[in-house]
Amino acid sequence: MAESFDLIVLGGGSGGLATAIRAARHGARVALLEPGALGGTCVNVGCVPKKALWFAGQLAQEQRLALDYGFASSPGSLDWEHFRQLRQRYIDGIRERYASHLAQSGIQWFAEVGRLAAADTVVTSSGTELKATQIVIATGGRPRRLDIPGFELGLVSDDIFALRSLPKRIAVIGGGYIAVEFAGLCHALGSEVTLHVRDRMLTDFDAELVDELERQMVDGGIRITRQVQVKGLLRDGDAVVIDDALNGPCGPYDAVLWAIGRIPNSHRLDLGAAGVNVEENGHIVTDAWQNTNVPGICAVGDVTERPELTPVAVAAGRRLADRLFGGRPDSRLDYEHIPSVVFAEPPLAMVGLTEAQAREFHGDQVRVYRAGFTPLQWAVAGRQRQTMMKIVCLGKDERVVGIHVLGSSAEEMLQGFAVAMKMGLRKRDLDATVAIHPSSSEELVLMT
Repeated sequence: MAESFDLIVLGGGSGGLATAIRAARHGARVALLEPGALGGTCVNVGCVPKKALWFAGQLAQEQRLALDYGFASSPGSLDWEHFRQLRQRYIDGIRERYASHLAQSGIQWFAEVGRLAAADTVVTSSGTELKATQIVIATGGRPRRLDIPGFELGLVSDDIFALRSLPKRIAVIGGGYIAVEFAGLCHALGSEVTLHVRDRMLTDFDAELVDELERQMVDGGIRITRQVQVKGLLRDGDAVVIDDALNGPCGPYDAVLWAIGRIPNSHRLDLGAAGVNVEENGHIVTDAWQNTNVPGICAVGDVTERPELTPVAVAAGRRLADRLFGGRPDSRLDYEHIPSVVFAEPPLAMVGLTEAQAREFHGDQVRVYRAGFTPLQWAVAGRQRQTMMKIVCLGKDERVVGIHVLGSSAEEMLQGFAVAMKMGLRKRDLDATVAIHPSSSEELVLMT
């Protein structure tokens, strides 16, 4: 006898939890299927542990800056095991709070894999049959793996957080978020880092600021190799060598990190049983309302073709629950002007269009404002560390269609400006705003 619910959510990551909890708040009877740790990628092997590692890297650099300011203590190395335990304790607390929240919300959590048996039916790995008029797929993604010799000699991003010590020499293969972030994190904490990039890194970000980020990374001691075509990895004693078709053998390294993108977790869902359309790369096809082609089945988060960002999955899930169970038929996520940040060293943040995108779409209607400076914190110590900012405007009224910041605290200052952009920000609005001085963010309202 099948157990009936109003909503079945497949996946207990950020998007799935947000959908389930919001639906339950609206009075829906909800089942959540998650065989792994609650919180998914973000909490367990993504945003949260990565940001903790980034904070550790920032503290390491601030120790060195403190010497320039006149403090007497010498920089010390990170007690990796102590840090790892602190981080894990924090993550365990998040998982416990999620479990408690599910229980308090009356959500039935099945710690099992689920597969579709029909458009209204899910079968768990233990054979339990669940039925609901609405099913939401939010199973997230996983690191991409390659079928090449020696791939298993390297690490994927999930593996970094299980390390018991920091590699002295590490190669990072890739040019996206994960590659650039881990290259900076490992370098800040003392590793010798080589970043192997096929062509350009961070192709979704503004090219001018990415070029400056790359220059600062190289000046800081990170080696960047371009035009990489990796054929595989080879063992060299206790070390690993990269077999590169264009550059020859590279290494040796104590560790190699594959940071070559992620793929959706759609392979175990038996989507064909319900007739759900899937792209060739595994992404579930959805419309602007998160609907699949099958009535009653929706999808949110990284398993779809939408931006692979935790806040996007959360926002999409909550709005979907509001539409399905909260009496808000027009509720959906607007995917325009989504802010994003790469926790590089220094961080790079953006919202809206790059200059190249704006010019491609709007040609001569585009006007760009720029600022470059050394932040006061670094200038006082006699260091030259450039912060760059860019505002992309459109038309006679100079509507702001893109804001880009490279520099310390970029991720913090851009959030408020993203709100302003969503509300129709014009350059004249920035000009009319009184600056907070002295600060880096004041440059965004002082550009001429």
